[in-house]
Amino acid sequence: MVPRSSNVDDRYSHGKIRLGYFSSDLYNHATTYLMAELLEQHDRSRFEVIGFSFGASPNDAMRLRVSSAFDRFLEVENQSDQDIATLARNLEIDIAIDLKGFTTGARTGIFALRPAPIQVNYLGYPGTMGAAYIDYLIADPVLIPLEHQRHYTEKIVYLPDSYQVNDSHRRISQRQFTRSEVGLPAEGFVFCCFNNSFKITPDIFDIWMQLLNQVKGSVLWLLAGNTQAEQNLQKEAMQRGIAPERLVFAPRMDLPEHLARHRLADLFLDTFYCNAHTTTSDALWAGLPVLTYLGDTFAGRVAASLLNAIGLSELITHSHEEYQTLAIELAANPAQLASLKQKLAQNRLTHPLFNTKLFTRHIEDAYTQMWERHQAALLPDHIRVLQAANKSPL
Repeated sequence: MVPRSSNVDDRYSHGKIRLGYFSSDLYNHATTYLMAELLEQHDRSRFEVIGFSFGASPNDAMRLRVSSAFDRFLEVENQSDQDIATLARNLEIDIAIDLKGFTTGARTGIFALRPAPIQVNYLGYPGTMGAAYIDYLIADPVLIPLEHQRHYTEKIVYLPDSYQVNDSHRRISQRQFTRSEVGLPAEGFVFCCFNNSFKITPDIFDIWMQLLNQVKGSVLWLLAGNTQAEQNLQKEAMQRGIAPERLVFAPRMDLPEHLARHRLADLFLDTFYCNAHTTTSDALWAGLPVLTYLGDTFAGRVAASLLNAIGLSELITHSHEEYQTLAIELAANPAQLASLKQKLAQNRLTHPLFNTKLFTRHIEDAYTQMWERHQAALLPDHIRVLQAANKSPL
């Protein structure tokens, strides 16, 4: 078995800490939408940043942006796990960051071969990898309370705000969508959830249908993309006494326009067991409040982490009943909802969630502490990053 901490002889002595980011998603993908500005913001006086891309190579806008953001960008899709691990060791990567975990396109075999003395699970996989070859998991106190640490094989790195990086330059189209353009009725409250349909479980769908039943004229705006799922959801709605046309499906479109159409929704309803992750950031960046329920696992606590980091903890509920009650309350009180939207608009530019420069300082502090422990021949241990001074990102 590969040991948790590599041989201390792998303490490289070059002038900068060498970071290796490994992913198959370095193109127009949710992970890269979040990561792009971090890669650009890294302090090049202290860090050298190398990208290992082992996925598809579309020549899209994000691919061009992130490939330019790395000091070196290596296309390794056609190389074996062993060859990639050997390449990373030859480049003397200090910290290898796995942005995939056990998600589609993962190459965990690379990390099992220990390409770097310090190995980190970050962003792409919301939970423990249960693997001896991963030393650290980057999280925050909301995602992993102290009493949950025993469920993780990795040592936990606690960032002070939210674990999730964001791009403060994501463009929102100036296009002004009308309700009729997107298939919404001219009037009525719009509940929205742009999560993938596989996150919709029977218990959350029951609550959503009860909301439609109690809020007259309301609709539920969902993301299209799976015809069979759409038909099944409409069928389930009818079985719960809700007309199928009250479920409106939004076709996929380019991100700036997708963000712009959020303005037509009134409230984003989160799913329970696997929250909206990037999708929560999308909604908040576009000015749409997100209602969530604080779950028991990493994947079910992400939206709460993001809401805390933008100063909207009042939208975090702690039971299914509270979730439903607050949704009805907000739908019935336009002034209360308008106040929330105004608060979100103010906090968007003043709170940590979208302050990429601040986030970059925090994660660089984390990387530095990992590296210093290794340089001192110490085993990985839990790390808590202290809050740096906050400044507006824009």
